[in-house]
Amino acid sequence: MAGHSKWANIKRQKAVVDAKKGKTFTQLSRAIIVAARNGIPDPAGNFQLRTAIEKAKVAGIPNDNIERAIAKGAGTFSDNSTLEEIRYEGYGPGGVAILIEALTDNRNRTAADLRVAFSKNGGNLGETGCVSWMFDQKGVCVVQGVVDEDQLLEASLEGGAESYEMTEEETAEVFTEVANLEILNQTLKEQGFKVTEVELRWIPSNNIEVTEPDQARSLLKLIDTLESLDDVQNVTSNFDMSEQLLTVSMA
Repeated sequence: MAGHSKWANIKRQKAVVDAKKGKTFTQLSRAIIVAARNGIPDPAGNFQLRTAIEKAKVAGIPNDNIERAIAKGAGTFSDNSTLEEIRYEGYGPGGVAILIEALTDNRNRTAADLRVAFSKNGGNLGETGCVSWMFDQKGVCVVQGVVDEDQLLEASLEGGAESYEMTEEETAEVFTEVANLEILNQTLKEQGFKVTEVELRWIPSNNIEVTEPDQARSLLKLIDTLESLDDVQNVTSNFDMSEQLLTVSMA
């Protein structure tokens, strides 16, 4: 399990919530639209939609905005735009693998924006499949308030989990197959655990150690640039970096 949460920890450390609040609203609203479109527009019977709505509420998105996003996904509210999910792949400085998940109404615009972001920051946008083979998609439940690790292990096994990792004191991430995520989430909650986040995450099969400060700065700037694009929902990479280098590179 070592390394499963490395990228998640980096994401948490480099998050600047206030500066990106508008972007977060856009991302979460689009996630609701897609979830409602891919399943039924009723969160009670659509786990993906229910999860997207929960994240939106935590971020403070007004209920009116949430309802409008559900209606767009259901096709009962139209703004003449059609969003499609596309995954892009590329390489950052030092050959670091980068996966980008996007929601766009104009794939030509999105690809052009991504190409510029990569080229200006020492990377290059690749062909489909060039790095995705290095990642496996897993379902993840983030659990807080863990005081009995044996109890967590027992509940995780009962819910069909593959593994878990303590990421901080009393905080754990429990991993499972994508199709089993709803069952795991439900089981953990029934066993009295506080599940604070449920998501799908790309897990790298191997990590590239970044030790050069210049390379680290370029890589973090590239990721920040990618994440700032309106069409980008999520960015995942397979680099490993010491906390000291991360802090210096972000300064």
